Amino acid sequence: MEKSKPAEAVKNAVKTASEKIADALTPDVPGAPGSAPPSVEEPTTPHDPLPPKPEQGAPQTRTPTGAETGAPTTANGQQGAYLTTAQGARLRDTDHSLKAGPRGPVLLQDHHLREKITHFDHERIPERVVHARGAGAHGVFTAYGTAEAVTRAGFLRKGRETDVFVRFSTVLGSRGSADTVRDTRGFATKFYTAEGTFDLVGNNMPVFFIQDAIKFPDIIHAGKPHPDREIPQAQSAHDTFWDFVSLHTEAQHHTIWNMSDRGIPRSYRTMEGFGVHTFRLVNEAGETVLAKFHWKPKLGVHSLTWEEAQMLGGLDPDFHRRDLYDAIEAGAYPEWELGIQVFPDTPEETFAGIDLLDPTKIVPEELAEVQPIGRLVLNRTPTNFFAETEQVAFHLGHLPPGIDVTNDPLLQGRLFSYVDTQLTRLGGPNFAQIPINRPHAAVNDMLRDGFHQHAVHAGVAPYRPNSLDGGNPFPAGDAEHAFVDVPVTVAQAPKVRASPASFDDHYSQVRLFWLSMSPVEREHIIRAYTFELAKCYHQAIKERQLQSLANIDPVLCEQVATGLGLPAPQPTVPLADVTPSPALSQVGREWPSDGRTVGIVVDPAGDLDGVDEVRRAVFAAGMVPLLIAPHGGLVGDLPVQRTFATGRSVEFDAVLLAGAPAPAPDATPARDAKAGRPGPAAVDPRVLLLVEECWRHAKAIGAWGAGVTVLEQAGVAGTPGIVAANSGPEALAAVQQLMAAHRVWERFPASVA
Repeated sequence: MEKSKPAEAVKNAVKTASEKIADALTPDVPGAPGSAPPSVEEPTTPHDPLPPKPEQGAPQTRTPTGAETGAPTTANGQQGAYLTTAQGARLRDTDHSLKAGPRGPVLLQDHHLREKITHFDHERIPERVVHARGAGAHGVFTAYGTAEAVTRAGFLRKGRETDVFVRFSTVLGSRGSADTVRDTRGFATKFYTAEGTFDLVGNNMPVFFIQDAIKFPDIIHAGKPHPDREIPQAQSAHDTFWDFVSLHTEAQHHTIWNMSDRGIPRSYRTMEGFGVHTFRLVNEAGETVLAKFHWKPKLGVHSLTWEEAQMLGGLDPDFHRRDLYDAIEAGAYPEWELGIQVFPDTPEETFAGIDLLDPTKIVPEELAEVQPIGRLVLNRTPTNFFAETEQVAFHLGHLPPGIDVTNDPLLQGRLFSYVDTQLTRLGGPNFAQIPINRPHAAVNDMLRDGFHQHAVHAGVAPYRPNSLDGGNPFPAGDAEHAFVDVPVTVAQAPKVRASPASFDDHYSQVRLFWLSMSPVEREHIIRAYTFELAKCYHQAIKERQLQSLANIDPVLCEQVATGLGLPAPQPTVPLADVTPSPALSQVGREWPSDGRTVGIVVDPAGDLDGVDEVRRAVFAAGMVPLLIAPHGGLVGDLPVQRTFATGRSVEFDAVLLAGAPAPAPDATPARDAKAGRPGPAAVDPRVLLLVEECWRHAKAIGAWGAGVTVLEQAGVAGTPGIVAANSGPEALAAVQQLMAAHRVWERFPASVA
């Protein structure tokens, strides 16, 4: 080293270390923020914008009226190497406002300052009242052809591929809330079909709180933060929610779904989706059936434990969003099958005594099989979150020929509400012309002008009939696959504000759900009700909800009442005699491990060759390995993704211990509160905490070599789901087999049957 150039030598050493780490990082580990690694020095050589990351996509470059342009999707992005104004004038400087001398004042004529600040001031549009917190992805839907007998919808013909955009969301929280709160999740899918856009706007629960759309403002006002203090955020554990649902008892069915593990999904990838409503399908012959839509995840239905959800709310409030995007980047594409339950289209619109127009009821799969009709794969992340995920506009009235609505009173109200919402959020009636909303079918709608009109319409006659534009546009018939408004007979009846008598049963299906749960799932439901009601201030509300629980099941009511320190009331209605539906339980089946995350604890002085072998095997199995070490950078030649300070158990589906690392230099309470755990000084206390949390959350844990001693020191050796192996591959194989059931459920025997 030249003594005259110490700074240069340090800079070169840092650059060398940075380059070594960059070289060691493989594209298989997701999370890189850009499409190219950054340099240590600020780049100064002008070049065009970097391309999107490989997993990113963007809306097709279609015209506002649906025509293909042939341009690449990057044509909608930034162009050129140089900074410009919004009008394309190149700029010399964007770091200093134009002043009268270096000390000012700033001049009003600074058009660049005013343009930049004005645009910033208007960057935010009103967030959605509900479903504000969301994440979206692009994908493709491939039809099996199995629905051709019941619907003429072209996108369901065998082998037909349709581009889609899916938005997942929570209902109650604001855009800045956490992903892992206990809440209903939206599962909204936009199919860009050749016959017009189809929006399947569903949830991760097959029933809703209310039977009639006129009650929607009430349930949302009850669930949202209290208007005087604006708390609590993104949760139902408060008085106004339980006040409403204990009085408006049709909400009890959705409420028990929310109190179950379904209310806190492990990820969007392990979440079922439901169309909620009953739709009417019509085939080429004009024959109709009624149907319900279901999304079945390839990885099975899986949820977080309550403690995991609470931890993630602080550690990583973006957990579900990050999981979705990391999985796509890693090539573990989220996948679902679309299925339908089909029912005869009878005048009564019922099946097996169940009113198909009641959105608070399900038809158990044991009574009507879910028939697979297509496959959805999400394979591209958004290029720009605002332009796509935030501006995407769904509407239940976006229907293709072959699918029609029914008289479900909740669905009927949503047909009005969604358009009305888009007018406010997206600034006018032309929201369908925003790139993410543009249809992939020709548009000739005679709609003109308005805010944000992007189309440049030709012709002089946007009306029918006309002769000045040669009669264009012309009506379509059956041969041109025009939309079918099914001519359903409307019964002669007086105008009333009422519901059919079949809507009055508020408890039988809630009891069916409870009796369909496994013992461990029932424990979780009891805990959820107990926690949420304990957060209520008023005893009267707790007592009222306990009465509803008594009408569902005496064991459920008694256990919750005990937790609240209140007496369990007697039922006021006869307990329903129902047959459980095993399909409603998340426990008891095995699922693929694709895209799961495996944490590997590394000891720099341990078996690094074994770690490398296991790491490669995890990749080969379609999962993502994250190495957890005392420090960042490299351990040997292996890149570290998490340190003992930054890693936490909730990130991982399973953990492997490749050694027993000694306490790192930062393993002190002053540096890391997790290191404050008392215990043997031989192993870093944060590793022991990691193992204890994974054990507590019923996750599989494997170890080999010196890692086996960590199991012993943590006090978990020999318990269910703990693997002590002779080698890394042996430990991985055993752990992967355990992961198929999602959790080691037998680790915690339930106290309720």
